[in-house]
Amino acid sequence: MEKLRIRELAGKKNLTKLAFIAVGGALGYAYYHFIGCASGTCPITGNPYASTLYGGLVGFALWMIKED
Repeated sequence: MEKLRIRELAGKKNLTKLAFIAVGGALGYAYYHFIGCASGTCPITGNPYASTLYGGLVGFALWMIKED
């Protein structure tokens, strides 16, 4: 019974969504790491957590556009 529930949660749609969010977050962190903001005053690119979160949100938005 428990394995069946895990398979339901890990359906193709959920895995695709998680992949988009993970790739977006990774790209957001890569942007912070390689380009970033030298002064640290930029609200998104000056903080690794903010840029990763923002990238994940962009990935989620792209997934939603792809679903339509």
